[in-house]
Amino acid sequence: MAKTEDNKNSGGNFAFEKPERAKPAKQPVSVYIKRYWQLYLLLALPIAYFVVFKYSPMYYILIAFKKYSIVQTVAEMPWAKNHGFEYFIKAFQNKDFLYALRNTIVLNLLDIIVGFPVPIIFALLLNELRFKFFKKSVQTIAYMPHFLSWVIIYGIALQLFTPSSGLVNMVIQRMGFPAVKFLEDGANWVKTYIGLGIWQSFGWNSIIYLAAISGISPELYEAASVDGAGRFQKMWHITLPGIRSTIVVLLILALGNVLGSNFDRPFALQNNLVMQQAEVLSTFVYKYGIKSLQFSLTTAVGLFQSIVNVIFLVLANWFSRNMGERGIL
Repeated sequence: MAKTEDNKNSGGNFAFEKPERAKPAKQPVSVYIKRYWQLYLLLALPIAYFVVFKYSPMYYILIAFKKYSIVQTVAEMPWAKNHGFEYFIKAFQNKDFLYALRNTIVLNLLDIIVGFPVPIIFALLLNELRFKFFKKSVQTIAYMPHFLSWVIIYGIALQLFTPSSGLVNMVIQRMGFPAVKFLEDGANWVKTYIGLGIWQSFGWNSIIYLAAISGISPELYEAASVDGAGRFQKMWHITLPGIRSTIVVLLILALGNVLGSNFDRPFALQNNLVMQQAEVLSTFVYKYGIKSLQFSLTTAVGLFQSIVNVIFLVLANWFSRNMGERGIL
């Protein structure tokens, strides 16, 4: 009765304290590993791959700062002149390197400016197709060039673009125009290089955008249809914003490879008539490193290339974060 009167005097407000839940005791790491050992076992193989093939070879970066000798270990090699930067200075005094540096930057920027939007546009248009058979047929045809090597693509280009017997030039000449030197003139070679690169990769690169589009909620399209939006309006206001984060991530990765270049594409398409436009850093490293055995010089070039790529990657990521995107770092 005393407790009841006390409760009435206090206005009838009952305050029940919730019992504190006991925090689960932290398990030792060994118990956690024993429970999920299968996951760690699966992770061991990729970790071993990166350690053996990616991180261990970084020790040989020192070759860029030393005079290479095939009969000495890296530790035994003498340091290069100018506090180890002798071969970096030689690289920037080499006209072939400067041509390769310029061409690498120009060709990669053209690939980004001209080629980067193509798979996005292709994925947007392909997503609007309603006939499944036609859609899958177009997808298959667009993917096929990705599986061709650049040697085969160059053979196809010769059959199409040779001034005397190429199919394209035969058609141009039949129309009364002079033959175009697609592969022999420097400016035309750059256009052909970019065009063949887009043709070879746009179908394959569109897979990522199509996957991102499939993750957009169908309810957004239904609501837009109720509001009277057309296909182009849905594409512009729903589909494109829905894949914006994917576009930003891939653009950052592309900008991070501005100074990088594949070897097979420029090496297969270049010829002696267009070397001032076709020589890139990857072919420069091949000619001076593998053929001329100047390993210290080409290691310095490769290190410079990697450092600049990292700088571009970080700057692109920083800019995307300032624009409100998540970025990759």
